[in-house]
Amino acid sequence: MDRCVAPALSQTALTEPPVSPATRRTMQANRGRDTGPEVALRSLLHRAGLRFRVDLELPFDRRRRADIVFTRAGLYVFVDGCFWHGCPDHFVMPKTRESFWRDKIEGNRARDADSAARLRTLGFDVLRIWEHIPPQDAAEIVMARYTQRVADKDLASRL
Repeated sequence: MDRCVAPALSQTALTEPPVSPATRRTMQANRGRDTGPEVALRSLLHRAGLRFRVDLELPFDRRRRADIVFTRAGLYVFVDGCFWHGCPDHFVMPKTRESFWRDKIEGNRARDADSAARLRTLGFDVLRIWEHIPPQDAAEIVMARYTQRVADKDLASRL
């Protein structure tokens, strides 16, 4: 009796992980929330009297999360790391395993764009802040957008 046998994978494909053990440990050590830039921004916003939700699930996908959300204003803020989200000013493609990293970063960018588009479709506003933006400047950007958003909602409710 003949049996179908799947083609054998190369020995390299079976034994070689996508990243080195050192890189894997570094990736695992990266925090999903409460990063330095995120905490600095939240501190300034809180000090300015703004109240918000932290690390909130997106309404359409519980696996995706926003760093800061002003629920009443409908403003979702993401603090993006320059490496993981492919900052146009600071991202440098790693020299090893380029295809893995290219796919990883392009996937992150595509997910970011999809999340923003879907949130906007639901009537929310989206603000993406790069981690390299000084916290005070980032706070001013967020407060300006928040103020604009609240004013627009107040005007709409009066009509």
